[in-house]
This record gives sequence, structure tokens and C-alpha cells, in this order.
Amino acid sequence: MSVNPIHHNENEAAAPMEKNKYLNEMEQLLSEMGAKHDEMTPQEQAAYLRQKAKLALQDQARRTQKQSQLISSREELAGRLSKPGAAAESEETGPTDLEPAFEISSDEMMRMLCEQQGMDYVSLDDYDEKGDEEVLQFIPSTVAKTYKCLPLRIEKDGSLLVAIADPLNIQITDDLALLTSRRIRPVVAKESEINEYVEMYYGVGDSDLTQIMNEMQDDDTKGGIISNIQEMEIGDMEAMADAAPVIQLVNLLLMQAIKDRASDLHIEPFPNMLRIRYRVDGVLREIPSPPKALQLGIISRFKVLGGMNIAETRKPQDGRVKLTMEGREVDLRVSTLPTVQGESMAMRILDKSMMSIGITQLGMSKKTLERFRRLLKKPNGIILCTGPTGSGKTTTLYAAMAEINNPGDKIITTEDPVEYEMPGLVQVNINEKIGLTFERCLRAILRQDPDIILVGEIRDVQTAQIAVQSSLTGHLVFSTLHTNSSAATVTRLLDMGIEPFLLTSTLEGVIGQRLVRTICQQCKTPYIPTEEELAGYAMRREDVQDYTFSRGAGCDECAYTGFKGRIGLYELLEVNEEIRDLIMQREAQDVIHAAAVRNGMSTMHRDGFFKICMGMTTFNEVAAHTPQDSQESIELEMQNLLRRKKAAEQPQAPMIEDEEQKKTAPLSLESDISQPIIPPLESEKKIDAGNNGGNQRLLE
Repeated sequence: MSVNPIHHNENEAAAPMEKNKYLNEMEQLLSEMGAKHDEMTPQEQAAYLRQKAKLALQDQARRTQKQSQLISSREELAGRLSKPGAAAESEETGPTDLEPAFEISSDEMMRMLCEQQGMDYVSLDDYDEKGDEEVLQFIPSTVAKTYKCLPLRIEKDGSLLVAIADPLNIQITDDLALLTSRRIRPVVAKESEINEYVEMYYGVGDSDLTQIMNEMQDDDTKGGIISNIQEMEIGDMEAMADAAPVIQLVNLLLMQAIKDRASDLHIEPFPNMLRIRYRVDGVLREIPSPPKALQLGIISRFKVLGGMNIAETRKPQDGRVKLTMEGREVDLRVSTLPTVQGESMAMRILDKSMMSIGITQLGMSKKTLERFRRLLKKPNGIILCTGPTGSGKTTTLYAAMAEINNPGDKIITTEDPVEYEMPGLVQVNINEKIGLTFERCLRAILRQDPDIILVGEIRDVQTAQIAVQSSLTGHLVFSTLHTNSSAATVTRLLDMGIEPFLLTSTLEGVIGQRLVRTICQQCKTPYIPTEEELAGYAMRREDVQDYTFSRGAGCDECAYTGFKGRIGLYELLEVNEEIRDLIMQREAQDVIHAAAVRNGMSTMHRDGFFKICMGMTTFNEVAAHTPQDSQESIELEMQNLLRRKKAAEQPQAPMIEDEEQKKTAPLSLESDISQPIIPPLESEKKIDAGNNGGNQRLLE
């Protein structure tokens, strides 16, 4: 049997089962129309059918994707057709019987949708100019395959004619316009045609970032790029930023960074290279360097996107870029710094999907979460979130805002800049160039009748004093401060000039936090910790023989680092009467820290040990990111832990009725750790029950 007949009847072989379902849907549609048919005008009938055709078209597209599963090979199809009666069955259930019942084909439905969207429905075979390399380079192969689109030609008005498969996805044209820096004129074609030509022109393999870098390095070595770039440096920097290789490289850089969940992107010039790195899970990763000759073009391209002055290279500049990539809204905060080798650039990548994080997903233990929620119900006072840069303070504050955001309270925030826009909040950007500082903005906010105020950061004594005055006048104030621990925050405010009696009257609680990397669930393996690792927690091997500890072996999923995603380590200092007395006496932070531990505060170091026992992170991660507790504090906590463990093994534990006994009772390991701050994939959310089942029982 020849190939052509098989190819001709390929769709018909899978048709019987599909058309029966399709026919049933249309019969149901006609039945729904039957009762109203006499009352509907022809225009209303057409509108009704057009509306229903959308759903039918989507179902048909899904059935087309499953067609390869129904017919696994041409040989199987040939075998089916060779059976007696197969051809007759195919003809009986073919389009001849189907079309009269529907009175509309898939092409006609697509044309109806295109007409409704104001687009042309075309055949790619009619475009002889398709496949031009200069046109194809505007859209990388990864984008073409993801969006199911094909660039066809450059129109006379400079717009790019692009064939797309889905006329209902209007976001595609916006994404492509941003990607190509051109106006997009979309036309609609069959998805099968687009896939066929994408494979033909782009090839089977995706052109990834490494491939582009290698090709550019080859051109650089041959001198093919250097001469052109040198001419552009002298002539026109805008033309350099709009050069096709630069646009393609910048777009791939952004797509790769967002795909890998990067939080920052760094472009650093050196004498003989342009180093590009991005930060994933708090650690910088270096990628292949582009040609040194593209340095000015890449920097200029990002400056154009950020609305900065590309001709100014002597002063630092700041900009902001809003992107939509693969359906995700992303903001870039761009910053340039002049160096001896040219401008260095850093970009903070803000993924708006982080807006959905609630306080139950931050990773707090049950006891810390209950205390935090109790603080959020305070009518007034100051709640501070502290930690170094990149420790997740803003995420914690936004989660708190989402928890208390309701129509009954007016919430105003002032930030530098506003990182995430949240519905229901009045948000103000700080602009020091025009004199809009935190101090001045906070004074203006007090005249806006707020109930809750969020100050992005307390940077100076003036802002701290106004925050104190705001809380004294009945407002609940949230803010951040850069300190190493929650106890150090108290001494920092005293050193800034805040009077102790004002601090004791306003400060309600301080959250100290860090971010540590979580173990990759794809390559998670058990291991036995060393004596040195256990010594950091005053533990011996026999004390933890019932626990199973884990680490990542490294795999493709985690780029062979053994880690993927991050989770928070927290300590919450609640200001009670004992702490207030110590503040009035201006005691040192170690004294305040010890008092907070006696009153039930779980330190970040201890919170890290809980998460180590849960198989979430490792000893090295916790030791590298948390301040070391005093040896006396560690020994006391671990003794309480072991006593609690032994008590849990008893048939019944005695009830503690006296409040003083509750304060001195040994603390238990909290087992209900929430999801990480940076949400992992679905597969990462599943913790290996086999490795952690024993741990879970011990932690309960």
C-alpha cells in the first residue's frame, strides 16, 4: 500500500469515535435551540451558534491533539483500513453524514471566530515569502513552539505579519510585540500547518541560550560582529539596541531567568569579558558570556526597555520594566552603576504570582503563626519585620496585609518602590528626587484617615519617630528594619534616638527571619549527619538515632545543586512586661534575647533544626544563614527537646494547669510547617513519606 492513500485517510480512521461525540454535541445544541427557534431571528440564531462554536472548537482542538494516541503508526492505520468493511464504516461516519447534521465544518467555525475577532483566516501555503531568515530571527524557536506562531513577513508599514493558531488568545500579540519591538499584525492558520513550518524552518532542537552564546562567540572570533558594533558605538546607540542579535539575546536572557525562578539578573563588564549571572534560591549562577562587543548593545537594550537615558553613562540610573511572559506578569527593577569598564547593571525580578502567598504558606511553625496572628489583631502599635536584604521581609509584610485587608479598614502603604500592587490598598511610591521621602510621605498619610500603615523601611530617626507617633495616635504600623535578630532591633531603635518610654508604649512585636534553600524532592536521599553538625545543636548521635536526615544528590530538576525553592526561618519576639522592663533599663540585646527565649520564643536557629528534622533543609544551610545562639541557650533548648521527646513516649502526658508551669515547660517540635515562600512544582510539594514518616510521629 502506498503512503499517499494512508496519509489521505489518516484523519478519517480516527473519525468514527470523535464524530459520534461531535454529533451528539451538535444534536444537543439543536435541541436547546428547538424551543426558541421560532422566536429567534436569523441574527440571534447566528449569534447563538457562534457562541457555542467557541466551545466546540476548543474540544475539537483537544481531540486533534489526542489523535496521535488513537493511531500510533501508519502501519496500524493501514491494518485498520485493510479490514473488511473498514472503508465503508469510515465513509458512513465521514464528513458526508456529519456535515449535513452540523451544517458547519471545523474550517467554517474557525472562520466565524476569526470574523468575530477581526482576523483573517489564511493558508500558509499562500505565502511564498515565508521562511526568510531575517524575519524568522525576530521570534526564537522556543517562543514559536510555545505560542504556536510563525512570523511570515515584514509589512510596508514596518509591522510583523505573524500566523497564530488561537484567535481567542489576544495575549499572544502583546507578548510578541514586546518581544520583537514591532507592531504585530496577526492572522490565523491551522495549528497543524504552523507546527509543520515551525519544525521545517527552526529545526527540531530548540535554540537555547547556550547555543546563541556559542554562535555569537564564533562570530566575534571571526570579527563579524566587532566591526559592526564599533561603527554603531560611534554612530547610533539606539540602532545598536535595536539590532536583531541584541534583541534575541536579551529576550532569551529574560526568558531563561524567569524560567529558572531567578530573583536577580546581573550584567557585569570586565576587561576581556561581559559576565552575566542570575540569582536562584539566593545563590548566583553564571551563564556563558556573550561577546564583549555586545556589551554596549545589551546595556542599551535594557535601558530602552526601562525608559532610561541611553546616552547617559556617567551617572547611576533606575528604571522599571513590565513584562508578560508565558502568561505571567513580571516586573523588572533595573539599576545601572558606572564602573571603570563600563556600566554594570542589576535587575530585580518581581513575579506577581507571589501576590497569592498567604501567611499560612510562609513556613512558620504553628506556635509562631498563632502568635503572629494575635499581633495582627492589635488595634494599634508597631510590628517590625527584620533581616538582611533578600530575606523575604516584603513577602512577609504583604502576606500580613492580605490577612487583614478588609473593606472596614483603610490601609495605606509607602514603599521605595511599590513592588507588588494589591487590590484594596492605597500604595504610594517614594520619590526622593522630588523630595517625597518616607518622612514626608508618612506625614501626609496621617492626614488621609488611615487605620493601618505600612512603611517600606525605617531608614532614619525621623521616620522612626513618625512611626512611633502614628502608633500612639491609634494606628497599626508595619515596617522593616535591617538587623541580624529580633532582639537586636530593640537596641537598634534605642541607638537611633527613640526614647525607651516611647518604645515600650508602641512596639508590639518583632519578626526576625532568614531564607534557606529546600532540598530537591526529585533527588532527595537520606544520610547520617556528622558529629560536627550535631555539635552545633548540642546533640549526640544517640540523641537523634530515631530521626531520618536528608540531602539532595543533584539532578536535572535542580541543576545538580541538590536544592530547589526556599523556605523561611522565623523568630517572633513579643514585647511583654519583662521585655518592657529590660527596654526601660537599656539592657543589651543578649539579655533581651535570653528573656524572649524564656518566654517561649523559638529562635531562627532552632526553627532551622525543626525543618532539618522534617527533611526540608540541611545543617549547612541553617548554619550559613542564621545567627548562632549562645551555647547555654542551645543546651537549654535541646534538653527541653529531649525531655519533651521522652514525655511523648509515655502513654499519657500530664496536663499543665498552672500558667507559670506553662512558661517553663519544655517546648515541643512543631510539625505543621507550611509551604515554602517560593512555591515549588507540584512534585516538590510531596514529601517522601517513607523518609519522614518516623520524623512526623516524633514531631507531633
